[in-house]
Amino acid sequence: MRRPNVLITGTPGVGKTTLGKELASRAGLSYVNVGDLAKEGELYEGFDEEYGCPILDEDRVVDELEPRMSEGGVIVDYHGCDFFPERWFHIVFVLRTDNSCLYQRLESRGYTGKKLQDNIQCEIFQTLYEEAVLSYRKEIVHQLPSNTPEDLERNLDQIMQWIEQWMKDNN
Repeated sequence: MRRPNVLITGTPGVGKTTLGKELASRAGLSYVNVGDLAKEGELYEGFDEEYGCPILDEDRVVDELEPRMSEGGVIVDYHGCDFFPERWFHIVFVLRTDNSCLYQRLESRGYTGKKLQDNIQCEIFQTLYEEAVLSYRKEIVHQLPSNTPEDLERNLDQIMQWIEQWMKDNN
């Protein structure tokens, strides 16, 4: 049985991991957090002193994910999306969060200074939505609000309906 691949992207702190894990559980799909995958496999090409974080080796990440993605049924969670092959995803969801809410979430994670400000600006300027639209067919890219627990439930219901319809149409 064919199963869709789903990308959940957006600025850090918008709720990708919460949505992705719950969606995988409800839909019976596998879940991949690219940050965790990179950490486990040491898929880095250096360290960014300014932001205090490792630099992802995108080619190695793609090589690592390729076999799973070709099987289908994978939910991928990452704050960037322009390096994944377009053919991998059947649908892309960009989560969006109000700036005041996002600021509090990032601050609670220990983000400060330039890292905090740059991530807030990324959300203000819709950077990741634009990246998704430039990287994938516009008709498969969808923005979803992610501010409240009610938004989370609505998003889960909406994506589950999409997955169920995709499976009916493709099997």
